[in-house]
Amino acid sequence: MAGSRVASRYVKSLLDLAVEQNALEAVHEDMLLFSKVVEENRAFALMLKNPIIKHDKKRDILTKIFKGKVNNLTLAIFDIITKKNREAVLADIALEFHNAYNKQKGIGKATIETASPIDANLRKRFEEIVKQLSNKKQVELVEKVDAELIGGFILNVEDQQIDASIKSKLNSLKVNFSYNPYIKEI
Repeated sequence: MAGSRVASRYVKSLLDLAVEQNALEAVHEDMLLFSKVVEENRAFALMLKNPIIKHDKKRDILTKIFKGKVNNLTLAIFDIITKKNREAVLADIALEFHNAYNKQKGIGKATIETASPIDANLRKRFEEIVKQLSNKKQVELVEKVDAELIGGFILNVEDQQIDASIKSKLNSLKVNFSYNPYIKEI
């Protein structure tokens, strides 16, 4: 909780500065790149959180990895955060920045869970459904595959959930069959 509160403060400042310098798109791409690096490289993520590694060494590592690949504003935020000894919240900042960017641009976010990967045609139909449900012009659709659903889908849009999975229907049938109207309940 405290880490996300710290991250949200940095994100607000970074977002305002990126808008002011007309670098919002570039910084957003940089934050997506940073999130991808953290997600794909566990050693890098652990290095950021390691209290034994000195902060200036972490700053050097960040500079060597990202210099020339990211916007100067992104490098500056990395520098500021490492000087303040807050490298552990960099991953949170990247995720929060993406959410703040979506909010700034009016992009809705939805999650679709299916038993198998969906094709482009079905993805487009789900995006249209999400646009109607959320009243957003653009949609970011996060796809998850869960074989336990057997078939169908679970669609989460903001605070709404549409569960049309076979697993859910089977569980509902199981509950209905377990009820016996001839046995008196206490």
